[in-house]
Amino acid sequence: MKKEMIKPFAWGLAAGAVVLLIVIFWSGFAVTKSSAKEQAEDMAEKAVVDKLATICVAQFQQDPEKEQKRKVLKETASYDRDDFVKKQGWATMPGIEKPDSSVCDECAERILALKS
Repeated sequence: MKKEMIKPFAWGLAAGAVVLLIVIFWSGFAVTKSSAKEQAEDMAEKAVVDKLATICVAQFQQDPEKEQKRKVLKETASYDRDDFVKKQGWATMPGIEKPDSSVCDECAERILALKS
């Protein structure tokens, strides 16, 4: 390679490397430690909410007045449904003093989605 071609080649190589890194991180082919940790925490939280909401629905199914309470839940405003589920005690797990609001929200959605 000729001496006068080395400098433009080096600049092109450096610019290409920077663009390649930007494309790799932007497209999700590589993730940083902090974003991987954040994604893992979100996935873990969703998994816990999913499992606890399943237990909540099972507790609802055991309620002798479930059909009446389901009608009341359906008539309740969407922003108050989690409070209704909390008051019924369906989302309260053994050893926990008060239920998580995201579990109550998910539980209310699943109860309303049940077929009569």
